[in-house]
Amino acid sequence: MQFICYPKCTTCQKAQKWLDAHEIEYDIRHIKEENPSEEELRDWHAKSGLPLKRFFNTSGMLYKEMKLKDKLPEMTEDEQYKLLASDGLLVKRPIIIKGDFVTTGFKEKEWEENVL
Repeated sequence: MQFICYPKCTTCQKAQKWLDAHEIEYDIRHIKEENPSEEELRDWHAKSGLPLKRFFNTSGMLYKEMKLKDKLPEMTEDEQYKLLASDGLLVKRPIIIKGDFVTTGFKEKEWEENVL
């Protein structure tokens, strides 16, 4: 299982503590040091079944500085993938990848159902 996070993110810290408390093995990946590629993002998005917007860190400073709330509806999916791949801090985190299960953010109930 892959755990993709930003170590300074408090939600990521909480999620990692949850994984450790449940003794779940995972490979950790620092999202800023190792940006997801366009191909990875396309694959994760397809497996997740989530809207592409759920892959954007809408509460992040970079998202707000770039005024993406207004720009995203006008962008094509290809443009959105390119943008997400340009900076790991634009990507919602943490991301869990376990086989064909992919999700963004930390929702304990969802993780209990799909990760345990």
